[in-house]
Amino acid sequence: MHPSNRRRRRKNASAMRMVGALVALFRELAGLTQRELAQRAGLHEETIASIEQGRRALKPDLAEQLDAILGTRKVLETAVENLPEVDLIPAWAEQYLDLEREAMALSFYENQVLPGLLQTESYARSVFRSRVPAFSEEELNTQINTRLLRQKILHRKDPPTVSFVISQAVLMDRLGGDEVYVGAIQHLRRCADLPGIALQIMPIGRESHAALDGPFVLLETPEHQHLGYAETQRGSQIISDPDEVSILAQRYAMLRTQALNPEDSKGLLDRLLGEQ
Repeated sequence: MHPSNRRRRRKNASAMRMVGALVALFRELAGLTQRELAQRAGLHEETIASIEQGRRALKPDLAEQLDAILGTRKVLETAVENLPEVDLIPAWAEQYLDLEREAMALSFYENQVLPGLLQTESYARSVFRSRVPAFSEEELNTQINTRLLRQKILHRKDPPTVSFVISQAVLMDRLGGDEVYVGAIQHLRRCADLPGIALQIMPIGRESHAALDGPFVLLETPEHQHLGYAETQRGSQIISDPDEVSILAQRYAMLRTQALNPEDSKGLLDRLLGEQ
């Protein structure tokens, strides 16, 4: 990571922790638990915990609502308004992971690699070893462990509803070699049978395609907020503008009509495994 990015990242994290500490202080002065404050605000308790711990940015509309509940006379609203502009936009992947962990529904379109929730350890290692510049061994292991921990949401007691649309081109690459490839496809086939998962393959050779701009994610929070997420070569972005999220939702709906249905997608995976 470039030194300036590290400094900005530390600055962002510090500002979020400061605002979170204010929320915790005012909540305690009001004699409320995290659960009680969450109930009054119509949120999940984990959302309040994430804000207080500095893992989630406090958005202006929620700051205004909490000021009203806690009687803090616009203190939180003013604090958020005076944060550096970058802090008002939840742009870092860590914030996406927090949203993903709590999401009720997730939709993924991927055309480069298998989605992180569907990767085996060896496939993830091959993905991260392909990075330029290279990760150190410590950084590599941290990235892999984080990715594998994410996958717990697929097996939790109340798993989210998850849809995947994956380009067939992804299945033609052999990151890490033949053994890694076979293991990845076998794992993908098993995941296709998990409850709540719909996996579809976008066949190659199409004459039209609804998402030529690249991969993206749609998610629905426990508060029924609809968000988008996209990664670029040099960063990531949470998309909260309703118009922009609507455009992504329209694209995803079209992608699902263009891709193979889940049953035919499983058949394609079976054929790929039979060719090995």
